[in-house]
Amino acid sequence: MVISQAELNRRLREAQRKAQADFKREVDRVNRENKRLTDAHNRKVATHNRAVIAKHDAQVNAHNRRVDLKNRQVLAELNRTLRSSNAPVRYTESEQRLADRVHQSVSASDPREYDSFLSYARIDGSQVATELRSCLEGLGVAVWFDEVAIVPGRSQSLQMDSGLKKARTGIALLTPAYLTGRFWTERELGALLNKATLIPVLHGVTFDDVKEYSGILPDLAGFTTEHDSIADIAEKIAAAVLRFEE
Repeated sequence: MVISQAELNRRLREAQRKAQADFKREVDRVNRENKRLTDAHNRKVATHNRAVIAKHDAQVNAHNRRVDLKNRQVLAELNRTLRSSNAPVRYTESEQRLADRVHQSVSASDPREYDSFLSYARIDGSQVATELRSCLEGLGVAVWFDEVAIVPGRSQSLQMDSGLKKARTGIALLTPAYLTGRFWTERELGALLNKATLIPVLHGVTFDDVKEYSGILPDLAGFTTEHDSIADIAEKIAAAVLRFEE
């Protein structure tokens, strides 16, 4: 039988369409199988990841609870020691009144990002402030400190205002330069005076000097490097500003 060229072309086109349809069905089948295997693998991986994350979170939470318990115990012991009459480092009567007032206010306040805002005059207080901040942070106190917290290129005054709002307590490192009423320290002290948790630390000045500078500091109570080291003062402040369970 002789097949015409037109019939041959028709049969060729039909064979091509069939081959293309068969190929498409096979591709779709392979894609569906690949998707099924991929989805199953992803579900298996997601389940595994959730289990690993849950286990890690449980371990972290357990560790944090142990650390928190230990910190509360250490802090409670520090408070008991500072109030003991025969301890090497202890509160004086005026210091204890200040610490009690601060701690009472801290215990009743909302949580903040920082435990304390450290205000000082750079011209004569930078070295002592750096040492005090280091000692406080070593005891677990979160300190807002301008040399670390201030971001260059942004408004310094706005960043300081933000730091003051984020801190539950304020520490004013009172030095001769501080008491001259320089702009930044005067502004910071004005804001800190609104807190019932202002903690004066005197360095190179006396309570009489402070009284002459400002008669509105609460009770003229505070700590002084004339009697205690920076490390001892840091312990006294930490015991007052950190929350602990009696």
